[in-house]
Amino acid sequence: MKTVQIDVAIIGAGSAGLPAYRAAKAAGASVILIEGGPHGTTCARVGCMPSKLLIAAGEAAHAASRTAPFGVHIDGSIRIDGREVMQRVKSERDRLVGFVLESVEAIPAHEKLTGYARFIDDGLLQIGDHTRVRARSIVIATGSSPVIPQMYQALGDRAIINDDVFAWSDLPRKIAVVGAGVIGIELGQALAHLGVDVTILGARGRVGPLSDPDIKAYAEKTFSNSFRFEPRAEVEAVERLTDSVQIRFRADSGKLIEESFDYVLVTAGRKPNSDRLELKNTSLTLDLHGNPVFDPLTLQAGTHPVFIAGDANGILPIQHEASDEGRAAGTNAARFPNVVPQIRRAPLVIVFSDPGIAMVGARHADLVPESFVTGEVSFEDQGRSRLMLRNRGLMHIYVDKATRLFLGAEWMGPDAEHIAHLLSWALQMKLTVDSMLEMPFYHPVIEEGLRTALRDSVAALKASS
Repeated sequence: MKTVQIDVAIIGAGSAGLPAYRAAKAAGASVILIEGGPHGTTCARVGCMPSKLLIAAGEAAHAASRTAPFGVHIDGSIRIDGREVMQRVKSERDRLVGFVLESVEAIPAHEKLTGYARFIDDGLLQIGDHTRVRARSIVIATGSSPVIPQMYQALGDRAIINDDVFAWSDLPRKIAVVGAGVIGIELGQALAHLGVDVTILGARGRVGPLSDPDIKAYAEKTFSNSFRFEPRAEVEAVERLTDSVQIRFRADSGKLIEESFDYVLVTAGRKPNSDRLELKNTSLTLDLHGNPVFDPLTLQAGTHPVFIAGDANGILPIQHEASDEGRAAGTNAARFPNVVPQIRRAPLVIVFSDPGIAMVGARHADLVPESFVTGEVSFEDQGRSRLMLRNRGLMHIYVDKATRLFLGAEWMGPDAEHIAHLLSWALQMKLTVDSMLEMPFYHPVIEEGLRTALRDSVAALKASS
């Protein structure tokens, strides 16, 4: 068996691992990149990119179905060809994955290994049955996998995860989505817009990432117009039939419902991919789930030269965060023991729904009561939104009473993804609400709704003083 001596070994060649590789090399270290699964990153293969392709198809169908109020009439029915929809999703997905594969192929052969890595001891890895790697520092960037609760595992291929959706050749007739988080909401609504009969079964009233009770209630009501939405459902039993699944659940009303579906799409969260690493062979401190305990600022596991980046650490399972963490982990691994905390960007979460959902900065649930005021705007009568008949939405922004600093926002509304970037920049620049109101606002644009919310927060500050 071959043995390789290296400065930095990076386990995983995804959204965190590839930036970690580049950062470690840029810091002057010798590096080897190890990957046992498919290349191409979760984002490109089965995550953010193919999901946005499916969402784009759903948006096209939805837009075509609501032209009549503009005086634009489509004579006859709108025909959705599920095979054509999925063919475009897969072909464009494959094109995007190809770009990632090209970057991996450009890595010199002696700097990458194929095979699953496992720890022999603290600094020694075995890759498959062919190579051992002795590394001065190690970056764990192995990503995460969907969680499938035990009750759904007996359903065989009728219980699917988001990865499976993008392997379809056609659209199903009827589907149940278990979980009302970001993935469940995005895929569920996209499929509903494409003519699939969709039921989303959430738990404990969750609606995407939202924590503000008023915004959450608004979003729940709005989504109920797109698909059957049961955000407080209690699934009591599931049964595999010949070519379908029967689910018995209790709705929030207390009514017991039994219904069959072609598939159950399980979006019940994700877990770090640490099972294959055999971390028990190390002296790392592990948590109750067998994952390394680490510093969320430096990403370092205790005092060891081991760093956990991306979905593998479960802090912020978002692509741009994984990339940032990969760079930080790669740099710290190369420069160990000179480890520095990562400077994080403003928190930013976007749900690509219709209307969109976004959260910037502090969550409502995490703010100290009485320390802030809330500015509000409804998009239902907002000028540009109404002109385009996209006038659905409610926004709350949070402003610190003492400093007048913008703290965060939660909302549902048109073009939420774009307004979210404006607010994340304002937060990262530590702007006060007064400074934000000094910025230009064109007329007529949806962003004027943001200005209304900012003005409302100033009025709330005045009333609270």
